[in-house]
Amino acid sequence: MPRVAKVRTPTSATASSRRVARGRRAARAFTLVELLVVLAIGAGLAALVPPAYDRFREAAQYRDTVRAMVMDLRAARLQAQAEGREIRFFVHLAERTYGVQGRTPRPLPAALQVRATVASIELAPDQQAAIRFLPGGGATGGAIDLVRPSGAGARLAVDWFSGQVTQSPLESP
Repeated sequence: MPRVAKVRTPTSATASSRRVARGRRAARAFTLVELLVVLAIGAGLAALVPPAYDRFREAAQYRDTVRAMVMDLRAARLQAQAEGREIRFFVHLAERTYGVQGRTPRPLPAALQVRATVASIELAPDQQAAIRFLPGGGATGGAIDLVRPSGAGARLAVDWFSGQVTQSPLESP
């Protein structure tokens, strides 16, 4: 005798099965209020990001410039001692560049204010200030102040007797 299987197939959706399906869809969807809250938070974050990015970029440029300038000053001192000749480190205030004599000058960030205190013989009429490092280890001495828009900054000082380069924070006015 052949086996027969009985299968029940629904002929129409019942009310209870519609409620279950609707409940599952509602759990996965977002309401209009939730979407508006998310958009408002996103708009608030978008308004805060550009100023924070500008401050971050300015701080990074300041740190990079201070670090590079200290390295160039120390490299000029070592080069003068190694080669047995005078080497000049310069800051061109009008062109906003700095560097070691004979190398490509580096640009200064626009946000930084630069002041140089050097011997009068090391200040050229075209607003180029220089610190000369001597073969014996000494230097003409001087200081370079890098000032941020906030007024904080660093002073890079070169001792005239030893040629040693030091970095210190600027004192508040």
